[in-house]
Parts: sequence; C-alpha cells; structure tokens
Amino acid sequence: MKKFLLALAVIVAASTVNAQDKKEEVPPNGWSQNGTIQLLLNQSAFNKEWTGGGTSSIAGNLTLNYDFNYRMDDFTWDNRFLANYGLTKLKDDEFARKTSDRVEFNSIAGKQIKETKWYYSYFLNFRSQLTKGYEFSEDAETGETIRTETTHFLSPGYLQTGPGMLWKHNEFLSVNIAPTTARLIFVDDKFTTVPGYVDGDYFGVDEGKATRFEFGASVGVYAKMFLLENVTAEHTLNLYSNYLDKPGNVDIDYLLNVEMSINKYLSANVIFQAIYDDNTVGAFQIREVFGLGVNHKF
Repeated sequence: MKKFLLALAVIVAASTVNAQDKKEEVPPNGWSQNGTIQLLLNQSAFNKEWTGGGTSSIAGNLTLNYDFNYRMDDFTWDNRFLANYGLTKLKDDEFARKTSDRVEFNSIAGKQIKETKWYYSYFLNFRSQLTKGYEFSEDAETGETIRTETTHFLSPGYLQTGPGMLWKHNEFLSVNIAPTTARLIFVDDKFTTVPGYVDGDYFGVDEGKATRFEFGASVGVYAKMFLLENVTAEHTLNLYSNYLDKPGNVDIDYLLNVEMSINKYLSANVIFQAIYDDNTVGAFQIREVFGLGVNHKF
C-alpha cells in the first residue's frame, strides 16, 4: 500500500508540472461532448516449415470512450462512459478467449469553493462487464476443452457513490476524496446458491446472497500527460477502503492508456491495467494490450 501511495504522489506531482505547461483554458458554459472509438488488432502466423516455435493467432480489442460534460459558472458536472472488449483466437483452439471486458460509467458534480481549485463534490461510479466469462479446463478422459461460466453482465456489478471534496487543477488533472462512500456489490444468485458454481463467497458476496453492502472511503485520480507532440498518457487511479471489513486491505484499480498518434485515423496504443481486490483474488490482476489502433473521433 505504501508503494502505491508513493506512486500516486509521483503521478500527481508529475502531472501537475505537465499540466502547468498547458495553456489554461476554461471551458465555456453549457454542454460539451467528445468521444473515440478505437479498434486494436494483433496477428501472428507461422507456416508448417517454421522451426522456431509459436502458434498462429489473431486478436482484437475494441474501445469506446465518451465524455459529456456540463459547466455553468462555478458548477461542473463531468460524465464519462468507458467500454472495452477484447478477444484472442489461437489456431486449433476451439474457443476464442477474452483478453479484456469492462464497462464503466463515472459521474462527478462539483460546486466551486469561491475562486479556489477546490469543489464540494458528489460522485457515482458503476462498473461491470459485457459478456460471460469462463474458466477453462480439460476433460481427463477425452482431452476436450471444458469451459465453465463464472461471470456475466452485472455479475459482478459494482456501484459506488458518495459526497466528497474535489481538487481540480484543470481539465487534465483532478483528485476526488470521498471519505463517506457507499458501495454495493451485486451478483446473479445462481453463483452463490446453485451447487457446482461457486464454493463459499463470490466476489465478497456471501453464499446464498445476491448483494454485499460496504461503507468506506474512496480516492479517485485522473491525470492526462502530454509526453510529446503526438504522445499522450492518461492515468486513472481508484482506491477504496471498506470501514466495515478489513479497512487495511485497500482495493486498487489503476489504468494507463498511452496513445501515439500516427495520423487522424491511426495510432499505436499501450493499455496497462492493475487491479487488487481482496474479495476477488488476494493478488494483483494485470492485463496489458499493445497494438495498432484504427480511430474514429466524434
């Protein structure tokens, strides 16, 4: 935890210096919106004479980011919808397998305190996944691949909301601190009641139940860094501590998206995500995606 707090301080400090280099532009009153759809592709192929080893594969990752924000003098309301879905298919593998699956909505309203960078705030965060998730195993007798459903849309689903204080340096750097955050985890009760699905609790939800309520503190950080003329790095960090159960076990969700623009329609992207959730796995979950992106902005 200390290492992540140090990393948080480094991100904020570096982004503050970087953001100060950008011209301060106060958005006009009213609604503003922008978004990006991006498709990342990866492919590898080997003919039968190739002796160096390897398996032919194809992979794709589709990402949607959409922002719709409102401003009226000292009141701001920022909304962001994120969706990310990826598949990979290995040659001779019966099933395509997910490499990423996430849907998330963030909303935060703020009332500025006089002429400072601080705001009274209220936030809402929802996240889940789009399609079913599976665990894969092998039939001991036939050798066939067996897949067992372990998750699907809204199972699990996470909803967090609460009042707090927002420090907003500009549109590229903000930190929201919410010491009284309610959190609801909801799941399909078949995973906690039907024999053969899950033994014991499921994403923190007790056996036989469909929801889990938590009350704690959360910190959300957003930082966009302009590394070079055509290279940007977006950092999103969310921390949560549950006062009611093991408050020292802080949930961490960190996402980095580095975009290297080639032209109006093409970019190379690196996506890195690290998640720690003691209710799911008592270790870090890591994913990384790199590829050539086809973009459409609207």
